[in-house]
Amino acid sequence: MVKRSLRHSSSSGRRPLGLVVSGTGLIAVSYGMVRYGYGLQLPQLAAEFSLSTSTAGAIASGSFAAYCLAALTAQRLMPRRGARVVLWIAALLAAAGALLVAVAWSAPVLAAGVLVAGSAAGAASPALVVAVAATVREPLVARAQAVVNAGTGVGVAVAGVATLAAPQVWRPVWVGAAVAALATAAVVDRLTRWPDGSRETGAGTTPEQPGGGLRRRMVRPVLAAALAGTGSAAVWTFGRDLVTTTGGLPERTTAALWCLLGVAAVLGALSGDAVRRLGLGGAWVLTAVGTALGTALLALAPGQVLVAALAGALFGGAYTALSGVLIAWGAALRPRAAGQATATLFTALTAGQALGATVAGTVAARAGAPTAFWVGAALLVVAAGVVPRRAATDRRPVPTGGRPEVRVEAP
Repeated sequence: MVKRSLRHSSSSGRRPLGLVVSGTGLIAVSYGMVRYGYGLQLPQLAAEFSLSTSTAGAIASGSFAAYCLAALTAQRLMPRRGARVVLWIAALLAAAGALLVAVAWSAPVLAAGVLVAGSAAGAASPALVVAVAATVREPLVARAQAVVNAGTGVGVAVAGVATLAAPQVWRPVWVGAAVAALATAAVVDRLTRWPDGSRETGAGTTPEQPGGGLRRRMVRPVLAAALAGTGSAAVWTFGRDLVTTTGGLPERTTAALWCLLGVAAVLGALSGDAVRRLGLGGAWVLTAVGTALGTALLALAPGQVLVAALAGALFGGAYTALSGVLIAWGAALRPRAAGQATATLFTALTAGQALGATVAGTVAARAGAPTAFWVGAALLVVAAGVVPRRAATDRRPVPTGGRPEVRVEAP
């Protein structure tokens, strides 16, 4: 009997466990540090560069829009140039943007760096979906994808610890992120058994040619992702600013709360197990409602440490799991093009965040920050109602990388 383990997933001597660890690290950098790090450090950045609430929201929206552009570009590049090229594009964007933020001397330069850095994650996710699908054997692929996706929480926690230790010394954090982006990409590249051109799109042996029926099936998850992104933008962009400015909590306390959010987000690694136990529909409703509750609790009592801690933990874990459910949803609908499906759904999620950041900034300026969070929570509840059709939950993934599925049992 062969023990079920990530260590035994590769038939060619590669190390899938190492890939999962390094892939998690790249997601931690590209999402948790250089994409969401802006929201974490917003109080310091706003003070140093004299950013108004609307300007801060516009910069966040620009970052989200840059992500969408990178994700759409990755979606087109992968079938032609391969996921490996997309992986290095992501790493270079993260490094360049982080370095630009680190040396920023004015608000426009800061905004440019945030936009470039924020775009990196749009290429990282689809490339890593392909890397994991090509290197890890069934039935461990879904769990491995969920673990890598949960790297967002690791990055948020690391950035939060750095902010907690030295709130005003934020530039070295961005330099470290640039180095880490290149280092983790190099390890991922070395450990991945990259598929050949005929299998570059995701999981199957031949590229998928999307037709009208496929496009219609993707409408529901795209709508759900866009609504969830719009609703979640308030916390990611203004969450720490809310508890600091409106709630009146000390900066060290709010940094600690953000660390807690990041640690809780690591629980998003359980999204694969949630889908397996509850089905796509049940997992989607659970994670979307959980994200809404976290947002609402933060609006309810931003000045209460225990409530804010519960809200941050709930939001972090639920949101990361929600994004993992989107990966599973896309793979169920497009098993032969899982990377492209991820790019499509994450583009919709981030397009919603781009809109949501602008809306939240505008609502906060006119009606107060808590009102913007209540609006976000309501949108997340609406997103929870856009559940996968039963037909999607009945689809079985095609064995990854064109390899026959090997079922093994623990002794």
